[in-house]
Amino acid sequence: MNKRTVGARYEELAAQYLSKQGLTILERNFRSRIGEIDLIARDPDNACVFIEVKYRRDAKSGQPFEAVDYKKRKTICKVADYYRLTHGGLPGCSFRFDVISILGDEITWYQNAFPYMY
Repeated sequence: MNKRTVGARYEELAAQYLSKQGLTILERNFRSRIGEIDLIARDPDNACVFIEVKYRRDAKSGQPFEAVDYKKRKTICKVADYYRLTHGGLPGCSFRFDVISILGDEITWYQNAFPYMY
């Protein structure tokens, strides 16, 4: 399998996991010229959640969440700004940035994984 196929498989697994936790998936692979956000969801408290999904077969290359570095977080925030701009600003909704880390078969959900960065 190529990286795109593997990524799509684990993003689907993450979406199913989040749906079971009560989130409603709004978008998958939202793209702009700046970059991409894997999943965008709404939680039961009406927060808009921007989610990065990272997968590693094993820990030889480090933990999956460690791949969400400063540059990636900054890109996610810029794409989130674009999403909010193109979707009416999402009035009355708070927002946060989460990471779904998948190591082998183990899923870990980091809520509020990082703060908004301008």
